[in-house]
Amino acid sequence: MRAGNLAAAMGVRGALVLRCAAFAAGVVINSFGIAFITKAALGTSPISSLPYVLSLALPLSLGGFTLIMNMLFIAAQFVLLRGVIKPVQLLQIPVNLVFSAAIDLSMSLLGWLEPSGLIARCASLLAGCVILAFGVALEVAPDVLLVPGEGIVRAIAYRTRVRFGSVKVGFDLTLMLLAAGLSLLLFRGLNGIGAGTIISALLVGRIVNLFNRRSRLISAVRGLRGSVERRDADVEIEREGAPEQVRYEQQAR
Repeated sequence: MRAGNLAAAMGVRGALVLRCAAFAAGVVINSFGIAFITKAALGTSPISSLPYVLSLALPLSLGGFTLIMNMLFIAAQFVLLRGVIKPVQLLQIPVNLVFSAAIDLSMSLLGWLEPSGLIARCASLLAGCVILAFGVALEVAPDVLLVPGEGIVRAIAYRTRVRFGSVKVGFDLTLMLLAAGLSLLLFRGLNGIGAGTIISALLVGRIVNLFNRRSRLISAVRGLRGSVERRDADVEIEREGAPEQVRYEQQAR
């Protein structure tokens, strides 16, 4: 059966259940990919760079600092989009809880992974990028909900009237610079960020695009959206007296 007909065959409720399951699986896989990249010891992913540096300096885990950072992102969305953001976006809070806990669980499960040579570290980094990219593609395909890191970028883009992609690049760069500055302050050197941070930033989005084009699973999950309205992922915005929908589209990281 073609992906486009799958949602119609299952019905709206069944399709929605599968979409939510795919989204949840993508979030968990993301966490495993981030842990894999981090264990390569070449620098973690851009979105995790600041929490990771903090976790190296203070007695709180990477998942713990990720939880705090993402809660701030969620709060900032409601400040920036006050009056137009829908309450359904509060579901980002339980998603954040699951994601942050999954990061710590993944780091624990990968406790055995300590690549020592450059080749082994690069292999771990590449594996992490592939895993993270698959998780992103799977998370985005069902178009269920925002994740905090994307939601705050979308909110900034809306308020500044700057394109999402441009804001995303600037946002990731800001996090990396903050992490680098904090690392220099705390450790008098770069600790927790490095070549792997830049490589993951360049590779993950391209691998996501590859999964989107080639993966039958991703196509099937995307097909589940066919009969379900995207009302939960939109923010209704009044602009010049006419209602406008700003799609909260998940972009490749």
